[in-house]
Amino acid sequence: MHIAYWILAGLLALFYLYAGTLKILRTREQLRPMMAWVDRLPMSAVRGIGAAEVLGALGLILPPLTGIAPVLALGAAVGLMVLQIGAITVHLRTDRRFGINVPLVLAAAVIIWPATTWL
Repeated sequence: MHIAYWILAGLLALFYLYAGTLKILRTREQLRPMMAWVDRLPMSAVRGIGAAEVLGALGLILPPLTGIAPVLALGAAVGLMVLQIGAITVHLRTDRRFGINVPLVLAAAVIIWPATTWL
């Protein structure tokens, strides 16, 4: 079970670290070609989403790795799932492109079960 968790959590963490860092560091003009929805939200919200993604990625990896409060991995998985559900609703209202969000919400939902083994 732990091997499955580390594989899926590692992949999700890499994705969210990359996507979240982009949202934190890049300007609206730099994000627009990749994320058409950034025009509909204030940049503070885009930066907040990026921060949530980075924190979620760290929450998937660091607590189980260090053994300090491993229950946080479960919270991070649930938080990332909720984040992607919100992303799907934003995409449905703006550009109708939510193809990547469906596998991400499913992966976060699947990782919840192995994350309970850290409890």
